Amino acid sequence: MTAVVFAGPTIAADEVKAVIEAKVLPPAGQGDIYRAARKKPSAIGLIDGYFEGVPSVWHKEILWAMERGIAVFGSASMGALRAAELSVFGMIGVGRIFESYESGRLSDDDEVAVLHSPEELGFKPLSEPMVSIRATAEHAVCEGLLAPNEAAQLLNAAKAFYYKDRNWDRILAEFKGSHWHGAFSDWLPSGHIDAKRQDACEMLVQMSAFLTGDARDEEPQRHRVERTLAWQCLASRVDAERTGTNEDARGLLDELRLNPARYAGFRTKAALRVLALQEAEGTAKRIERTALLDQMARHRAARGLAQSRDLQHWLRENGLDGAGYEELLRDTLSMEEVVSALGDQLEPQILAELRYAGAYAGLQERAVEKEKRLQKLDAASGNLPGADKLQVLIWYFETLLGRDVPSNLESHAKTLGLAGVEEFYALITREFMYHQSCINQPAAGKME
Repeated sequence: MTAVVFAGPTIAADEVKAVIEAKVLPPAGQGDIYRAARKKPSAIGLIDGYFEGVPSVWHKEILWAMERGIAVFGSASMGALRAAELSVFGMIGVGRIFESYESGRLSDDDEVAVLHSPEELGFKPLSEPMVSIRATAEHAVCEGLLAPNEAAQLLNAAKAFYYKDRNWDRILAEFKGSHWHGAFSDWLPSGHIDAKRQDACEMLVQMSAFLTGDARDEEPQRHRVERTLAWQCLASRVDAERTGTNEDARGLLDELRLNPARYAGFRTKAALRVLALQEAEGTAKRIERTALLDQMARHRAARGLAQSRDLQHWLRENGLDGAGYEELLRDTLSMEEVVSALGDQLEPQILAELRYAGAYAGLQERAVEKEKRLQKLDAASGNLPGADKLQVLIWYFETLLGRDVPSNLESHAKTLGLAGVEEFYALITREFMYHQSCINQPAAGKME
């Protein structure tokens, strides 16, 4: 189970990791939740997000993450705001700040917004959030340092400041003549309440319990996000970043376009990939690590990347790092699972494609010729002893195809539209016997 947490001025990354094993990212802006959800974590925790300077986290990207079966938690800051707006759709809000927004007691963004230092300086808060001032004033009333009316005056004065200018020095400067000023100022360092941090910690505890299964009562709600033009633009922009569609990539595609037939072939494959991945996103099926490793083994065998140095060279040539390679494998596996699920619906369409490409007649001629020859030989395909099966297996992959035997024959058989290994053995045994019969007489037709 994996988790991603967006945090910055509210709580530091090392404090997050002390509570939960998670990847901690900076405060979220528009597109960041979508980027994180593309990696398919089990849960996303939104604490901090940008309010200005860059576009804020979009509601639809949170809904899209939940559509994929990812649990999305929110608290303390931007997370509390978005959770209050999206709790009806299944976003999990945590803490008093979230509850105040959800109930309508709070509505202004500036209640949680703060000025903070850049990432290089650790997102250190440079102003005081209004929600923490409220919590501190409430605490002061309970401690007897402020009367309720005095607390109300303090809150009104604090609220009047622009959020970037709001800090205790400026607020208390408004009350220098008040009888409570000295005692309150002395008490403040120890009595101050960091409401945002408290809620963030509470959310992290709940996320941790969710990931370990201690608090998982049901799957996250899923509501399909309407693919509006604005949404498609956001997704396309982020996906372009992810796949490296930059000026260099455009130059590469221009080279491909100079060969129209080759470009058309890759364009059709790309379109099928897009449609299959969209279908996979709708099912939100998780890819198991063992399946991913099997996919990697198949890819490396097919591309001759058995040695680590060969794989590293291939990654450099293709502009990928380890994470990018894993994502490519994950998407390809998701696509293949969608295609495999089509089952018998595929075969009529494969035949249609063969007819359109002019390959149908040659394959049909070869199939008829093979059947005639095997009937004459009275071959009992698929019932050979184990040693003969191994011989046929090595012949088929190493001699006929010039590649290594796949590590997972069951998975290989499924990619060919077969029910399992026994059907695959029957297929290649017939081919082996056919080749043996053709040693002295050429076969009709040809393999495409």
